[in-house]
Amino acid sequence: MSQTTTGEEQLQWKKWTDCRDPQAGDALVKKYMPLVSYHVQRISVTLPKSVSRDDIRSLGMVGLFDALERFDPSRDLKFDTYASFRIRGAIIDGLRKEDWLPRSSREKAKKIEAAIENLEQRYMRAVTPAEIAMELQLTENEVSSAINENFFSNILSMDESPQEHEEKDSKLVLKDERALQPEEQLLKEELYSELAKVISMLNEKEQLVLQLFYKEELTLTEIGQVMELSTSRISQIHSKAIFKLKSTLSKAM
Repeated sequence: MSQTTTGEEQLQWKKWTDCRDPQAGDALVKKYMPLVSYHVQRISVTLPKSVSRDDIRSLGMVGLFDALERFDPSRDLKFDTYASFRIRGAIIDGLRKEDWLPRSSREKAKKIEAAIENLEQRYMRAVTPAEIAMELQLTENEVSSAINENFFSNILSMDESPQEHEEKDSKLVLKDERALQPEEQLLKEELYSELAKVISMLNEKEQLVLQLFYKEELTLTEIGQVMELSTSRISQIHSKAIFKLKSTLSKAM
């Protein structure tokens, strides 16, 4: 999602930073709107359908406006990098403040977790979404969606909001995530090892979707074009792959 700074854009930034020229601000917002769409689509993948994408987009726009107000072009930092942080942070912070996951969904996730534990003890192996669905008289899609929603809610609870980062002298101070304690590094390596094992057990389409989405950072629509499948089909493949990963990682953690 990198952007090339042109002479025209530099002029717009000068007008915006010098006197908050509204036309320059509008031009910059228009130029970086695709960043909002990009993060909205990626975050929307594992959210319930009840969460409006327009609401998520509104949160992302708040992040973009905040980035424009705070960004200093003289610093050695690309705006799209800084804006991505602000956009994603604004969306996650907004989702955290709202009770976006209904109580019924949380209760369903607990029942599924209990069913997984019981079935694995019964069969002495990892179970499939189909087996869980049969046990609880649900559809496979209901099982996968409930697992993904609960998984993302856990991510939200751990993710920092933009306000939790300190700013000193208008400079963004980020925690050095690389500074791990020895035991943390060991656990991280073990987790990556377990993750690599379970990824290798996924089918070819699931592995490709995860690679294109998380490594190549394509959107679901773009992945569908690459694989000649519909966006909804790519979403289903992604959901099933995440279900398998979540089940294995829960045990590892």
